[in-house]
Amino acid sequence: MSERKIVIGDRIVDDYSDAYVIAEIGHNHEGELARAEELFHMAAKAGASAVKLQKRSNRTLFTRHMFDEPYVGRNSFGPTYGKHRETLEFGRAEYVHLTGLAAELGIDFFSTAFDRDSVDFLVDLDVPAIKMASGDLTNTPLLTYAAAAGKPLIVSTGGADMDDVRRAVDTILPINRQLALLQCTAVYPATPEQLNLSVIDTFRREFDGVVAGFSAHDLEVESSWVAYALGARVVEKHVTLDRARPGSDHHFSLEAQHLSALVDGLARTRLSLGSPVKRHLTEELPAMRKMAKKLVAARDLPAGHVLTEADVAIKSPGDGLRPHLLPQVLGRPLVAALAADADIRLDGLG
Repeated sequence: MSERKIVIGDRIVDDYSDAYVIAEIGHNHEGELARAEELFHMAAKAGASAVKLQKRSNRTLFTRHMFDEPYVGRNSFGPTYGKHRETLEFGRAEYVHLTGLAAELGIDFFSTAFDRDSVDFLVDLDVPAIKMASGDLTNTPLLTYAAAAGKPLIVSTGGADMDDVRRAVDTILPINRQLALLQCTAVYPATPEQLNLSVIDTFRREFDGVVAGFSAHDLEVESSWVAYALGARVVEKHVTLDRARPGSDHHFSLEAQHLSALVDGLARTRLSLGSPVKRHLTEELPAMRKMAKKLVAARDLPAGHVLTEADVAIKSPGDGLRPHLLPQVLGRPLVAALAADADIRLDGLG
């Protein structure tokens, strides 16, 4: 079995690591560089591993009809869908600036690529990873192109079945072994019964060497802790400065205090999982002394007496011979006399 690991920047993500937490800004910056900077600072302060935007070549990505389609309402940033997208799209100058800011803050920065031009754009910036959206899980030509870029790929699987996921994995792995596969539900927000976190275990069992993860669109953070316990090592959550702001993503995104709770809870989850080896801890000894039992003399017993069940009592504290050793003491003579409640010891038996 191959090692389950990807390396993003200087972070190793594997079964033994902390969760790699992606703060998905998307277009919650609303086309404002200053707001993006605030979100970068917020994510870094909360302890996220990475911040992420979305990159589209809007003029070539959409049909002319879709680009020119009227798009009005509270969440619109332009009169047509294309103009809306263009308003929210950062170019090279903004990306270069934000790359420098991320480096100062000690946080990774990359983006989702929605087309080939965007893959080239991100590769030219030398981002540490590339994200592929759920909508492109069946876009094998784009998956092939992105995989060939040689960057770790993080792929969401919303709106898919296992045949779709297998096809995507079979497309990517022969080209690029650096793959994280994220369980995702393309509902915004998703309810608990729509999360299907058990799929994380399915991914881990079926795809050798692939890191499993969770792209969460629910309103809470607890599901991400469960996802880590199930084996997810990449956790992605949308973030915002204010859930009440206009825009399609703000309402299900995490604000600063929620992101901090997510990161802290993931760290506690890792600590709670601990070691798979069942062993007693030194810290347990005081409690076990009070609660556990030992073998003692049920009454005063003379030297040479051959022990029977009636001669042995099981009492606390548990600082002597454990009760499971009873068969080893029955039928054996005492070397010396024992008073009632005195410890029965193996070296005190003939």
